Amino acid sequence: MDEVGEFLDGLDKRIARFDRAEAGQLADKAEEERRQVQDEFPLGKWVDLPLERYALGPDAGALSGRSFCRLMEYGTDTFGSIRGGSAAKHIIFQHRGGAWRIVPAALRDVGPREAWQQVREEFVTAFAAAAEQAYGHIDELESLSYGQALTTKALAVYFPDSFLPIFSSSHLRHFITLLGGRAHTQASGVRAWRANRELLGLVRKTPAFEGWRLHEVMRYLYTFHDPRPGDRVVWKISPGERAALWEDCLTYRHIRVGWDEVGSLGEFESDRELKEALDRHFPHSTGGNLRLARQLLAFRDLLPGDLIVANKGKSEVLAVGSVNRGYSFQAELESHRHTVGVDWDTSFAQSFDSPRHAWQQTLVKVPATLMREIRHGRTAPQPLVSEPAPTTEAHASFPAAADTTVSDADLPDAVRTVYELLRHKGQVVLQGPPGTGKTRLALSVALAVAGRGDVIEAPPEARAAALTELSSVPADAQAARLSMVTFHPSYGYEDFVEGFRPDTAAEGAGLHLKLVDGLFLRVCKEAEEAPETTFLIVVDEINRGDLPRILGEMITLLELDKRNSVTVTLPTSRRTCTVPPNVRLIGTMNSADRSVQHMDAAIRRRFAFVDVPPDLDALDGEVEGLGLAEFLEGLNARLEADFGPDHQIGQACLLSGDRPIVTAEQLSHAFYHEIVPSVAAYCMGRPELLRNALGNLVDDRTARVIQTSPQDLPHVLAKEFVSNESTDRESAGDRETEEWGGD
Repeated sequence: MDEVGEFLDGLDKRIARFDRAEAGQLADKAEEERRQVQDEFPLGKWVDLPLERYALGPDAGALSGRSFCRLMEYGTDTFGSIRGGSAAKHIIFQHRGGAWRIVPAALRDVGPREAWQQVREEFVTAFAAAAEQAYGHIDELESLSYGQALTTKALAVYFPDSFLPIFSSSHLRHFITLLGGRAHTQASGVRAWRANRELLGLVRKTPAFEGWRLHEVMRYLYTFHDPRPGDRVVWKISPGERAALWEDCLTYRHIRVGWDEVGSLGEFESDRELKEALDRHFPHSTGGNLRLARQLLAFRDLLPGDLIVANKGKSEVLAVGSVNRGYSFQAELESHRHTVGVDWDTSFAQSFDSPRHAWQQTLVKVPATLMREIRHGRTAPQPLVSEPAPTTEAHASFPAAADTTVSDADLPDAVRTVYELLRHKGQVVLQGPPGTGKTRLALSVALAVAGRGDVIEAPPEARAAALTELSSVPADAQAARLSMVTFHPSYGYEDFVEGFRPDTAAEGAGLHLKLVDGLFLRVCKEAEEAPETTFLIVVDEINRGDLPRILGEMITLLELDKRNSVTVTLPTSRRTCTVPPNVRLIGTMNSADRSVQHMDAAIRRRFAFVDVPPDLDALDGEVEGLGLAEFLEGLNARLEADFGPDHQIGQACLLSGDRPIVTAEQLSHAFYHEIVPSVAAYCMGRPELLRNALGNLVDDRTARVIQTSPQDLPHVLAKEFVSNESTDRESAGDRETEEWGGD
């Protein structure tokens, strides 16, 4: 297996570089944490353990150090982290409002006490099975399957020689494949505790690890074979209003944000649930609370090694930090109780020549281009404030200042997602409302496929030049590496595969026909001649054509397991045909189009579908005080409520080239000539729907959209779609005057 070769190649050199002394010190601390859990929750006492001693509860301060689940998630990071995600991993927990949440559906009708009795009985059974080394019996405990990370960590606490301190199912599968165990896909249904045991067996068969403590092995695996993607999102997070909390964050090595009223973010299992809580506490900002909910959940799920940029205002970087400890809700703090541990490096401190308007919010993604600029502006590296705190994974080293290129490992998140699906499925459809950048994303993936990830976020001229080069057909070839086509009702099989077409070069009277290869066959022939090169076809408006007619028998050959192994006879030419494995296809589809309903089920099965929603992060600008992202978010919140998520407005209408519009005249043109016609089309001539969507912008008497001057339009739109209280307001008492954003 390739993964095994990757692991063994250079193993001795990596071990020589690995700091076992430091790993040993962390292993000692991990053992102290493990013994603390054992002392507070002896194995023999589990049979009578009360629910309150087990579960997370609403009063974090009262339960700190006494709840088993709280110790497991927040008090034993060095032993092995299970932070991140919602509290659902604890199987039973108490919500901030006092109501008990029971995750297994089979237990929800019996009440929390009765449900806890069954869950507790399963824990006791699992511990007994582990003591007898009858690990297969644990798989029969259905309730524990809803908390596999917690259960595996609990087993490792009480049986430290029988389980590795690794509790993520996906990480375990990654390491199993790396060490020569079953393939990642074959282990997808294996429960975490069984995967942990399998990995332990592979570790003990590896001579290089002989005499190592299990905690040292875990540290080594995460240091050199971290399963997490290398292009994780970098977040810009403000340390309080006007960086008021920066000294505290720097001294105590963390980052803090507000919205304390909603309680611990671990109680929420979805962005919608958190949005509802934000709506209750901040009713004047409901239009932007869904976006805020998603940002807060991303904050909650930050992992060790993730990078954070701390800022002051819109143009000053205070530091870049590496997460060293996951999320916790610090109830003892007066405000800004949502915290994440961070090791800060102030050598990144710098000021930009111009403000970054998106930075008016507390939490914002940092694009790769801006992160490269921040790295480039870094001064000589300085020591961190204090020694790094131990974590379950290795710290991510800060990139060098000279690192200004983008490799495949640094692809933008959306590009990487489609890229990976394309590799494993062969065909992908990008679907979303109009103007969300589906075609641009498809072309960005084309650049990544061609190894030109460095120009994905380059200036328009460099990007366009690279795409032109990819789509140019060489003189001695039939097709380029990148081919684009638009499907429409008149497009057919003879255009895409093969058919008789008029021969314009023929002499003599009458109509002369010639059998010609369509685009798809031409690409396939070129792909056969260059098996090491990937050829990509981008089909714009893929749902506008009659797909069964256009693809014909090719639909069978698109599946990757049939590439180069199954042939078909083309009905027109009687030639045999197969599809090479190095041909890929991306389609774009306007999900607001009614023709979506006509997509054939067989075609849907052969494509992976990726939703492309409006990208508010692209609108990092404002026009006369109107935040473009906030305006579009408020408008789309209404459209989604009335028409569903497929009938929103994309960000493209508020962009000029690749940058947000900047003048009131541009805004007026975009609103009246692009946004209003799209909204009116969604309303299908019904005045009441138009009024719901555009509110006071619709004249009650004529049911027409009122006209206002470009100079007045930003204020009118802000009044209608953006709350007077900023969606980024961290608490009701944070400020006495109304401002845009969090800084």
